[in-house]
Amino acid sequence: MKKILTLFLAVTLTFMSLNVSAFSKNDSKYAADSSFASIDYSGLELDPEIRSAYLIEAGTGDVLYAKNEFKSASPASVTKIMTLLLVAEALKDGRFDLDTIVSVSSHAASMGGSQVFLEEGERISVRDLIKSTVIASANDAAVALAELTAGSESAFVKKMNERASELGLTNTSFENTTGLDDTTTNHYSCAADIGKMSRELIKHDIILEYSSIWQDTIRNGEFTLTNTNRLVRYYDGCNGLKTGSTDKAGYCVSATAKRGNMQLIAVIMGAPSRDARNEAARELLDYGFANFAVYESGESFIESIPVLSGVKDFVPTHSSPFTAVVNKSKLSSVEQIYDIPETLTAPISEGQVVGRIVYKLDGEQLGYSDIYAADSVDEITFFDILIRLLKRMVE
Repeated sequence: MKKILTLFLAVTLTFMSLNVSAFSKNDSKYAADSSFASIDYSGLELDPEIRSAYLIEAGTGDVLYAKNEFKSASPASVTKIMTLLLVAEALKDGRFDLDTIVSVSSHAASMGGSQVFLEEGERISVRDLIKSTVIASANDAAVALAELTAGSESAFVKKMNERASELGLTNTSFENTTGLDDTTTNHYSCAADIGKMSRELIKHDIILEYSSIWQDTIRNGEFTLTNTNRLVRYYDGCNGLKTGSTDKAGYCVSATAKRGNMQLIAVIMGAPSRDARNEAARELLDYGFANFAVYESGESFIESIPVLSGVKDFVPTHSSPFTAVVNKSKLSSVEQIYDIPETLTAPISEGQVVGRIVYKLDGEQLGYSDIYAADSVDEITFFDILIRLLKRMVE
């Protein structure tokens, strides 16, 4: 009887002593938003005739240069970035595929400007329509894709404006899918909004696959497409994206380029000529690649933390990925400061945030990545402890 009472008391005291609070994902210690170090993007003077310009790093969205980035203006065929985004999203959702055959409507065939001369009733694949829109900026192909996606161009334009609102594009309004602006009165965007929609579009590999091509063909090789973006041919790393020009808009481009792990998006609006547009985009991209770099810390194992009151004695932890744009000369100076508890208390859920890695440069916080439990640990029960003690007594 004494042994049983002693055992019961030991189990009770042990269970009570393990009543320690675990870290919570909602703990105020870990609830603050990350903050990136401010980037000084002065020091680059573009052609003063350029109406607006914008340079961002696509992965982080960090702004590396800006000039009149919120000034609204006609975007010309850069409009097709949003057109292609909706088409790419519909393609991803399985609403049609690249081999789907489209019968060209009289409305699509009537488009002027840049075109691949589609004829009413012509049957053409989605693949060739996307290539025509991306590479040759074909207005007829863009309208055919819009009609396939939404039933009519007007219905598609409504979806374009809805998607713009979802993306937070507050200085953007569309009246058509092409950017033709001879008769438009409420068709506009700005460099910052174009940068955002470009960032969203290049998440779709099919777009970069075609936008990085200098020349291709459609109609079984009978019709040649030449990229309207000459930077694809002449600028190292250029992989897209979209040009445009009208009398109202001037010369515009959203140019994307990737070197190493850094993908840049350079937006130019209202350049006085095609050459001035291309030169300004090149200068922006050169500036970005010469002065900045992407600091990366991938997902990795951190350590196993002792667990109190759990059916397991330890839980492995991992860190979430982290990226930030920093001055290229200071890439190796980024500090990692670990904030990890000595112990945790069950129950612990897989994915539960238990700590943090703070990244600093020159004393300023770049941001942080969470440290999370890589496994679940259930809370130990009275009977679990009793069974463990009984086993030890038997042993």
